[in-house]
Amino acid sequence: MSTDVPDDVDQRKPLVPDVASALSPLVRRILCNNPGMMTGPGTNTYLVGIDEIVVIDPGPNDPEHLDAIAGCGGDRIRWIVCTHTHADHSPGAAGLKARTGAEVLAFDDRDGLVCDRFLRDGDGIEATEFRLAAIHTPGHASNHLCFLLDEERLLFSGDHIMEGSTVVINPPDGDMAAYLASLDRLLELRPRLRAIAPAHGHLIEDPKSKIGEYLSHRLDREAQVLAALRGAGPTDTAALVEAIYTDVPQVLHPMAQRSVWAHLRKLAGDGHAESADPDDPAATWTAA
Repeated sequence: MSTDVPDDVDQRKPLVPDVASALSPLVRRILCNNPGMMTGPGTNTYLVGIDEIVVIDPGPNDPEHLDAIAGCGGDRIRWIVCTHTHADHSPGAAGLKARTGAEVLAFDDRDGLVCDRFLRDGDGIEATEFRLAAIHTPGHASNHLCFLLDEERLLFSGDHIMEGSTVVINPPDGDMAAYLASLDRLLELRPRLRAIAPAHGHLIEDPKSKIGEYLSHRLDREAQVLAALRGAGPTDTAALVEAIYTDVPQVLHPMAQRSVWAHLRKLAGDGHAESADPDDPAATWTAA
């Protein structure tokens, strides 16, 4: 049986909460009903496989969502994997394990997640119909994993790459230098990716362009931060946000400050910025 994504599968089906939608012969998506400023339309849970199923990102501890996942996969669900341990991705693992008896896998035990087995870069899940390989992609979170479905060259990107928005890099666990390096690594994968299934939003059908767009955006923002820093003299993240994010609503400025802090920490590592305390989000910074 071919496992290529067929041309007649509609990749832009409406995102309807707790209803399974087929994305390919091997992949189904179930959207959690947790829309918001940080989650977009909600968290995507993916079921991969037919006879043996791995669930990627069970989402928050939402009983209706977990019932929908268990109802779709039943006793064929053998593995539950989490891309990372943020609150909209992993808390549902325990409830789904209770419903199915499946094994829980992730990079580490954190934020309340308890694993049966840890996954490291290159580790794989071997099922009867597919192989799913873990790729360690720190940046958004230090314990972030993407998962590559070899048979379809489909990447489950978690929060490393999203459709419709950029990704929050929130220090100290978030690391801008690590994030950019992880993006570069995905761009260099061979054979090339055919599509990206993000944790938020629709399927991304041009991975090379999307990753390039992400890299360009981050490097452009880094240049803006450095230029503003050089023009301001000693300053802090709040002042830099006011100077740079002129088209962003004030309600988003606190998160923008975290992003600027992440850029400053990377610039410090590159020798272009300095602070007496780079681990303090309210510290004063100067251009080096």
